Amino acid sequence: MRTVPTILHLDMDAFYASAEQASKPSLRGKAVVVGGLGPRGVVATASYEARVFGVHSAMPMAQARRLAPNAAYLTPRFTFYRAISEQVMAMLRDLSPLVEPLSLDEAFVDLEAGGAAWDEESARLAGVRLRADIRAVTALTGSVGLAACKMLAKIASEQAKPDGLVLIEPGTERALLGPMSVRILPGVGPATGDHLRRAGIITVEEIVEAGEDEVVRLLGKAHGHGLYAMALARDDRAVVAERDTKSVSVEDTYDVDIHDRVRVRMEVQRLADRCVRRLRGAGLSGRTIVLKVRRYDFSTLTRSETLRGPTDDPAVVREAAARLLEAVDTTGGVRLLGVGVSGLADYTQEDLFAQAAGEPDLAEEESGSAAEEPVVEESAGGERLWRAGHDVRHTEYGHGWVQGSGLGRVTVRFETPDDVEPGRVRTFRTDDPGLEPAEPLPLVSGGVRG
Repeated sequence: MRTVPTILHLDMDAFYASAEQASKPSLRGKAVVVGGLGPRGVVATASYEARVFGVHSAMPMAQARRLAPNAAYLTPRFTFYRAISEQVMAMLRDLSPLVEPLSLDEAFVDLEAGGAAWDEESARLAGVRLRADIRAVTALTGSVGLAACKMLAKIASEQAKPDGLVLIEPGTERALLGPMSVRILPGVGPATGDHLRRAGIITVEEIVEAGEDEVVRLLGKAHGHGLYAMALARDDRAVVAERDTKSVSVEDTYDVDIHDRVRVRMEVQRLADRCVRRLRGAGLSGRTIVLKVRRYDFSTLTRSETLRGPTDDPAVVREAAARLLEAVDTTGGVRLLGVGVSGLADYTQEDLFAQAAGEPDLAEEESGSAAEEPVVEESAGGERLWRAGHDVRHTEYGHGWVQGSGLGRVTVRFETPDDVEPGRVRTFRTDDPGLEPAEPLPLVSGGVRG
């Protein structure tokens, strides 16, 4: 482990919600919740104003609405978030060739590898400049942690939130970690945390006091040795620039349980096609087809089939998924379905049993990510349903975003990121010929459009 704090961890602050607030002047300083808006939706991100009411990520959306009934509830715009993420990641790569993205809004950076920092002072300066650059380019804030290892850098960024910078000085690590909960350590989830608590171990210092042999006895060799080392602030994990993708998958949660077996089969076929689009978009193929089914009683079943060679053929993936479905009882109803491909490779091998004659070239179709978030959909009765939070343009009033839609009406607030004051609200018929979906505007004038 190095002796200077040149590992940086960046975590954007309430990323999705903050992007929405920056995009929509009327929501700045207000409680904003982003996620699935259906009865079974979950919170993806909540703004800090919403967190005051107890709303947090992964919470059921219905519970969030009870806690913060006056918050703005928006569906995600992942294409928009990815565009901002690409800007941020480009800034990180300017600092170092060793950037390890963990998600759209989070990454480790080895400052020493890029010559951006070599001691405590230069590391702090690099962090200060990065935060200023992010704000200038994206209008958003990020929290930065600096330490001599990845574990401590991530802990530091948590302490820095929101919109701050924390540097953990070498030599102070043990004193910092000691009183913290064992849950702060990587690899300690709810189950491991409860197991340690039952053994009387609640804090990191109590792991050290218990001794390595006792921790290994409680958790096993592989986990025990690693956890004890981290309790001593030892983390030799390197920043890895390229993280290998292990699988590609898609899944959908349904607002109402699906009981019709024909409908279930159709959904699996549709998910298989979406999965192949993602697979081809990444230039990959895979040997193992995976089906995920969550039933009405919340029991989750996973079935898989390994082919003789890697494939990105939609017919092969559909047929394998259909075979897997035949072995699953769905008579009580299905609330979630997913199709995935693992055992990935960067080449394909023709499957002798594929019946792909006349199959469309899915690589030329709309990408999976775009297909998941249409701005406007049609209801069963043919009514246009506009998604809350998404961008639209009206021939007379210009750019705006959907506040809500239903009963034949859509409410739009007309404003842009450059506006200082909230824009005006107008209501239209959902089939108004002057209203159409629009691309998001850049958060900063002259920026990259999402």
